[in-house]
Amino acid sequence: MTIKLGVPSKGRLMEKTFEWFGARGITLARSGSDREYAGVVEGIDNVSLVLLSAGEIPRELAAGRIHLGVTGTDLVHEKLPLWDSEVESLSELGFGHADLIIAVPQGWIDVDTLHDLDAVAAGFRTAHGMRLRIATKYHRLVREFLRGAGVADYALVDSQGATEGTVANETAEAIADITSTGDTLRANHLKILSDGLILRSQATLWKSRIAETTAAEKATLNELIARLD
Repeated sequence: MTIKLGVPSKGRLMEKTFEWFGARGITLARSGSDREYAGVVEGIDNVSLVLLSAGEIPRELAAGRIHLGVTGTDLVHEKLPLWDSEVESLSELGFGHADLIIAVPQGWIDVDTLHDLDAVAAGFRTAHGMRLRIATKYHRLVREFLRGAGVADYALVDSQGATEGTVANETAEAIADITSTGDTLRANHLKILSDGLILRSQATLWKSRIAETTAAEKATLNELIARLD
């Protein structure tokens, strides 16, 4: 048996993760073409590379099917309600930075805070007979955040595409999404509420608290973690 390491299967997250491990003497690589989801690990024995989407890694960690995984803080907190009992954060990797935020149209000049948003939401329901819609992929995190802020009259609209475009497309009145530079928000005439930061996220190395290990696997895991520290 081997220690299973889950890594994002494509894009900049995969490339930066490979670089991060490489700088610590552990070489990660695909074993075939870019269309294959198999990989190899060199520099340490009895560790296998599992290439997954970043969104799948929290689930696999929580199920104990992989021992270690690299994915964003936002995905772990969103997908695992009991994340701190299921996974352990070992190291923030210093890339993949993004903030999960609430943004509204720039034209809402009197809306700058969550209190303002609550007032607008109440007025919207009175005027239109429906709740103000907030488009997002992060239903659990957004719902908890707005509940804590006392915002009530809203409805979350699932968005798995370009969330920033939902306001212009009139499928939502506001959004909750991740942003790194804010450029896309500004291009779509959106502004972040002054107190609308939900979570700061970055790529992080996580350890499963659920995955079972033999004595030999535990020794390998401890060696790998020591090498990466």
